[in-house]
Amino acid sequence: MATNSVTYGDGAPDDPWQLKTPSLTSEYLAWKDASLNPPALVVQVGATKLSYDLRCLEDLAAMLKAHGDWMALGNADEGKPVQPGTVEAWARDPGNPVGGYYGLRKGYRGRFANYVTPVLELLGQVELEHGPRNNRVRSVG
Repeated sequence: MATNSVTYGDGAPDDPWQLKTPSLTSEYLAWKDASLNPPALVVQVGATKLSYDLRCLEDLAAMLKAHGDWMALGNADEGKPVQPGTVEAWARDPGNPVGGYYGLRKGYRGRFANYVTPVLELLGQVELEHGPRNNRVRSVG
């Protein structure tokens, strides 16, 4: 099911997952770090580190399950407008479970849909499209 093809890693800080973005054009590392406050999903893209509240994995999986159908990713950098009804819009909406951005580092809180959905795909919780653009995701549970 996962065409994202993790190459190695168990998702720990010393053994990160090596993933590709939904379009399969960029590689990045991701790992869970429970030692941070709050615990975080850390993403490293080249020299840049982003972090998202670790609860984003459970919250996004639950939201997609409740949504019950495909949802557009709607990737966007922080500060850029987002399409309503997309994963990216949900990840910064004041009505989500954390009351706003899941991203923890100001200036680097966007691109949630680009980096979090491949982790859920790897964990077997979602089906993710891998076209050049306008990809969608849906729950498999």
